[in-house]
This record gives sequence, structure tokens and C-alpha cells, in this order.
Amino acid sequence: MSYHDLLSRPVRPPDRVLRYGDSHPDQVIDVYEGTGRPPLVLLHGGYWLAGYDRRHTRPMAAALAALGHTVWLPEYRRVGQEGGGHPGTFDDVCAALGLVLAECPSGVLLVGHSAGGHLALWSALRHRLPPGSRWHGDPAILGVVGLAAVCDLGEAFTAGLGGGAARALLHDRDDLLDEVDPMRLLPYDRGPLVLVHGVKDRVLPVSMSRRLAAGETSAILVEPADAGHFSLIDPLSSAWPLITAAVEAAASEGVEAAASDGLAGQESSTARSGQLAAARWAARCSSGGTTPSPSACP
Repeated sequence: MSYHDLLSRPVRPPDRVLRYGDSHPDQVIDVYEGTGRPPLVLLHGGYWLAGYDRRHTRPMAAALAALGHTVWLPEYRRVGQEGGGHPGTFDDVCAALGLVLAECPSGVLLVGHSAGGHLALWSALRHRLPPGSRWHGDPAILGVVGLAAVCDLGEAFTAGLGGGAARALLHDRDDLLDEVDPMRLLPYDRGPLVLVHGVKDRVLPVSMSRRLAAGETSAILVEPADAGHFSLIDPLSSAWPLITAAVEAAASEGVEAAASDGLAGQESSTARSGQLAAARWAARCSSGGTTPSPSACP
């Protein structure tokens, strides 16, 4: 399965398209309306490159909306476009999230795939940036689901993953990593953190998610044994029931934590939420059905 296979999936148009900026035509958000479930922001991947846009995640957005989530699917300036890369890509993600939260002040779940997973994790850690940073903030995040996420931007930079995409994102400046690499902004403390990474991923090694999970006790890592990179965002794939389970679990835990402790990111709330989510994932893994294999369970 490839990026181009996803573009061939049938999908309905978004219910709304909103603008969040005037600097570039891609400063827009597709909105797929849902009812009854917490809203979520879906950040697409493609190694932050102009050649990959949000269209390949529209089938996923529509499928999640059918489950009851209002899905906000932002586009953002990417490497190869005017203003793309550092700082424009990060500016756009912040601005898009700000617009979403103006309509959803109680908070949103962040779901990100690949490079979008990096942007989702980074967005949930912006409160750990220095107060003088242009991106310092405390957005109301209910939790994060990272799908084959670029968790470690430093590794992607050093290893030249994606043909040197991380280097292009940062204009070959490793001194910028301190502000934009999630691994350097840990610990995570914004509701549940669920990582799903296929063992057969040939685009981004599963070892990256394993490394974040090893150092971040609140993270729940699930490794579907037969999943590749793009099957995690394909509603027609065998991995899709696992993805919907991850989203539903994170959404439920995030709302629960927000209701009991607000969205202040208190360590005690994070610990309780993480323990509860881990217990529920363990129960799913041991009960059979549409769950990962026992070896892939947390």
C-alpha cells in the first residue's frame, strides 16, 4: 500500500473549508462534521514535503467523522513551498490549532501520522518551550495518538530519513532541534499518549516509537505485526479496527482526565490516565478480537 493508493480511495468532500491565514493558499482546514464524540485534529504526514498534501488523509477523516468525531484536517506550508519549513510550517500548525480551539474550547484530541505525528506531539509539548519562544503556549489538548510518528526529529535529521527531509525542514540547522524535537521537550503530560507503529513499516522504523515509549512512562505503544506505514491511515486496511480503538480509547481517557482535573496537565492526572489506559489496552490485547498480537501489546 502506498500514498498513491490512498489517493484512489473514494471519499466525500469536507463539510466546510476554513481559512486560518492569508500568507499562502494552503492555510486552510477541511472540516468533517460528526456528532457525539470528542473533536479531533488530524495532522497529515509526508515528511513535511510539498509533494504530499492532506488529500491522502481525507478518507480517514471522513471515516472518523462517521464514528461521531468532528475532524479538523489542516493543511500547512511545507518544504518546497514559499514560507514552508522552519518557521512557517510550525507557525501554520499553531495558527490552525488556535482556530480549531476557538470553536472547541474544551479541548481536542490530536491524531498525527508520520511527520504529522511529529507535529501532533510537538503541539502537545509547546508549554515546555521557553516563555520567549514564538510557539510557547498551552493549548487544550485531550491527548495524542501518534501513528508511525516521527517521534525523534534529531534521529531523522542525523540519519537523513526521507531523503534528508528533516534537514530540509530545518534548513540543515541542528541548533533548531531544541525547540521542535519532541524528544527534547519530554516529559509528556497532556492526557493519554498512544503510539501505534507497524512492525512492517519500511518508511519509518518502529524503533523510533519504541525509543520514545522506553523513555516516556505515560506512553502506550502498540505494534501491529502485519501493518506497514500507510495501512495505519487506510479505512479499508486490516489495521483500521485497531486505529479506531486507539482513537476511541485516547478520546475517552482524555475527556475523563479533563473532567476530573481540568486541562492543566498535572502530573497526577497524567499518571492516573496513563495507568487506566494501559490497563484497558492490556485487557483488549488479552481478550482477542480486533487487537494486536500478544507480543505487540503494552
